Amino acid sequence: MELIKIVENEFAANNTELPAFSSGDTITVHYKIKEGNKERIQQYRGVVLQRRGSGATETFTVRKMSGNIGVERIFPVYSPFIDKIELNKKGKVRRSRIFYFRGLTGKKARIKEKRF
Repeated sequence: MELIKIVENEFAANNTELPAFSSGDTITVHYKIKEGNKERIQQYRGVVLQRRGSGATETFTVRKMSGNIGVERIFPVYSPFIDKIELNKKGKVRRSRIFYFRGLTGKKARIKEKRF
């Protein structure tokens, strides 16, 4: 197991400094998309449902509403395709994984904001 950790640390991407965010926060992920030979940056804004894993394999799940349909996407934290992450709101939640948020609609689907 020690060898795996050593190899992960050597191949870890030296990504730009990311803001400290956790579940319940509203973030905007600027994600690079390649279409043919062109490259553009697409913004994905939503609520963080969870962060999981550690080291090079750490991921986070972001949920946004597209019309009336909830769309979730899992991003690797150290992905080379993430240009930057903006922290829009700090959310006040008591759990680290807020999957109950999927079942809420309307005014119940709001998260109280923590002032920062």
